[in-house]
Amino acid sequence: MDTFFFKRIKTIAWVIILSGVAFMPLAFTQQESSYFEISKNLDIFATLFKELNTYYVDEVQPSELMRKGIDGMLESLDPYTNYISEAEIEDYRLQTTGKYGGIGAVIRRNGDSVFVAELYETYAADKAGLKVGDKILEIDGNSANTKDTEEISKLLKGQAGTTVKLKIARLLSDGSERISDLVVTREDIKIKNVPYFGMVNDHIAYIRLSNFTENAGKEVKDALEELKSQHDVKGVILDVRGNPGGLLNEAVNIVNVFVPKGQEVVFTKGKVKEWDKPFKTLNAPVDISVSLVVLTDRGSASASEIVSGALQDLDRAVIIGQKTFGKGLVQTTRSLTYNTKLKVTTAKYYIPSGRCIQAINYAERLEDGSVGKIPDSLKTAFKTSTGRVVYDGGGIDPDISIEPEKLSKVAISLLTKNLIFNYATVYQSKHQSIADAKSFSLTDQEYQEFINYLKGKDYDYTTESEELIDDLQKTVESEKYMAAIKTDLENLKKNIKHDKEKDIIKHKAEIKKLLEEEIIGRYYYTSGKIRSSFNIDEDLRSAIDVLSNKEKYTSLLIPTR
Repeated sequence: MDTFFFKRIKTIAWVIILSGVAFMPLAFTQQESSYFEISKNLDIFATLFKELNTYYVDEVQPSELMRKGIDGMLESLDPYTNYISEAEIEDYRLQTTGKYGGIGAVIRRNGDSVFVAELYETYAADKAGLKVGDKILEIDGNSANTKDTEEISKLLKGQAGTTVKLKIARLLSDGSERISDLVVTREDIKIKNVPYFGMVNDHIAYIRLSNFTENAGKEVKDALEELKSQHDVKGVILDVRGNPGGLLNEAVNIVNVFVPKGQEVVFTKGKVKEWDKPFKTLNAPVDISVSLVVLTDRGSASASEIVSGALQDLDRAVIIGQKTFGKGLVQTTRSLTYNTKLKVTTAKYYIPSGRCIQAINYAERLEDGSVGKIPDSLKTAFKTSTGRVVYDGGGIDPDISIEPEKLSKVAISLLTKNLIFNYATVYQSKHQSIADAKSFSLTDQEYQEFINYLKGKDYDYTTESEELIDDLQKTVESEKYMAAIKTDLENLKKNIKHDKEKDIIKHKAEIKKLLEEEIIGRYYYTSGKIRSSFNIDEDLRSAIDVLSNKEKYTSLLIPTR
């Protein structure tokens, strides 16, 4: 590469930097010093890049080298500041809009093959007759087995109205496979923010919120209005468990469903003071008096924490479940050259009590470069609108904590090795239909058939007890005591060695639940899976109990004396 090229790199970089400065003239207090440091380091970078390209012993790929440099630089900040290449723009748009052109199917690799793992109801793949559990052999004549899921996903996506030809293998009831060709016409897919809403009893409504893409607020509003028009709704459960967040304005819109117009929901504060701003509700609410519970867990992050935290601060809802993730950082997307973007953390958000729930201070790293959680001793107490004490620095603490469900080792093994998924395919091949999602249950005989299916399958695992004994053995060997206790240690290992078949019986309840959920999804999609969990969901049971007892609900929203 010639000198002109590297001068061009520096010129482009300066244009980007100065363009940013034009938008934030007050961001630097020592501008001259900052400009010198920027210029100096850009010169070093450009000359280093040139020398590498000219003299390195092997050929280098400039784009790969540059991407590694960018990623390495951003890695020193926080995990939410990312470079988005031109090739990644479509995935970024999907995250913010929930829309893409494709067939409406989720795929997964299972061993050497690729299977349909989920279908979006009423979209192209579903209408064309594709089923969960179908094995994808070819896409437009190209073998699927040699490609990873990302490559296959790109082949399935495309402009609405175009077609894609699939060769699939479907399991039949006799264990054989039927090979067939399927032509699917791509369409505009919009992933629902609210995959399910309904009544859990005569008076309590339930709304599952899975994402915060465009129109999330409208989907929640429409769901509640529809339920209120058809039922005597006296309580609402808003479920944001496992919801990683999304658009901040949609979080405000969702809070607005339950609080009056003009209420401040969140305030953002960062380096650029002109960007510090309050976000207030803009519309008339749907219902400001109905009793409200929000379900949270460790997977509830960002916008989910704005919703649950704001409703808690305003004493508008009781929070039930587990402590949330603790992401109180705001990202802004900045356009770069060549259709690329930078998603950069620009601020922290503060909910109505004044607290920020960011759990990690990325600006202060430990000596080894890692980051630690904000210690409890540094957390500050704040007060809700009625005077209840709440804390910053580490997520939203629920008003009622429920211990999270912990799967057994055998259940985890069956899931990760796709044996639950595979058996659901076997079951579906033998049953044209099942009972409705609410009442479907496997019989004892059917569970025994699952146990028989597992014979000869690999689902070995190590129990916690075995892990502890392995650690003990290493310690004993390092301290030279092995000769003295070798026999005792071997007897201990023999006595607690797990028996897989016994574990399948011992943990029948949870394994049966996982099986039923996977099977129900084959017939009733995601909404059916959600509905099937109602009878065994401890968080949900607690919410129903609180909403059914007005005195208990009210007592949770007033300060303790």
